[in-house]
Amino acid sequence: MNEPAKDRTHPADNEVPAADAAGAESGMGAFANQYAAKAGVRQDASGRIDVLQSIGGVRGLAESILPGLLFTIVFTVSRDLSLSLIVALAVAAVFTVVRLFSRTPLTQALSGLVGVAICAFVANQTGNAEDFFLPGFITNAAYIVGMVISIAIRWPLAGLLFGFIRGEGTDWRKNASRVRAYVLATWLIVAVLALRLIVQVPLYLADNIAALGATRVAMGVPLYALGLWFAWLVSRPAAQKEQDPPA
Repeated sequence: MNEPAKDRTHPADNEVPAADAAGAESGMGAFANQYAAKAGVRQDASGRIDVLQSIGGVRGLAESILPGLLFTIVFTVSRDLSLSLIVALAVAAVFTVVRLFSRTPLTQALSGLVGVAICAFVANQTGNAEDFFLPGFITNAAYIVGMVISIAIRWPLAGLLFGFIRGEGTDWRKNASRVRAYVLATWLIVAVLALRLIVQVPLYLADNIAALGATRVAMGVPLYALGLWFAWLVSRPAAQKEQDPPA
């Protein structure tokens, strides 16, 4: 009598996809934690987002504003591109030296100077003062693309940032309502970045350096901080919303 054919499928064979999926999830979770830890988003003592500290404090605010602001002022007054670039680079260099003396990690200390140096290089190569702001547009657009992709693959950037500091880790991805909340929060940040381009690109094309520099300051870190704050509010867990006192 012939024995029935044995199932040659090994249990381990069926478990590989699940193990791979778990490994991928774990890998994304580790990446999310590392990204959030380096992003600088902080909570205050009351558990709310500390907007000022999340943008680097007063020093971080000054570092992001002053090089571009002084470049705009000096060029508007003197119409001397070389002088304007030297002033912007000098200010960025001073901030870098201060960070180095305060024992800030080298990459953090140099990042601002490298950013200003790239802007200065582009403007110097083209001879057009407005091109000092061109790298910022490209970076801004890249962030928009990255955030939209994060939404499309169901890993919204706001979830990576806020989930970490709220202690949710990546568990929020198991809750459809939390995913929707973080998707909305990410769209808010995208809207802030898109608004910058909508307002500033026409000024760039019109060669209006004074207006471009002014809007760059107003719509830079301050507007981003406001968008970050709103994103935090709309993505609050339900329990936290119930605990918040009425406005």
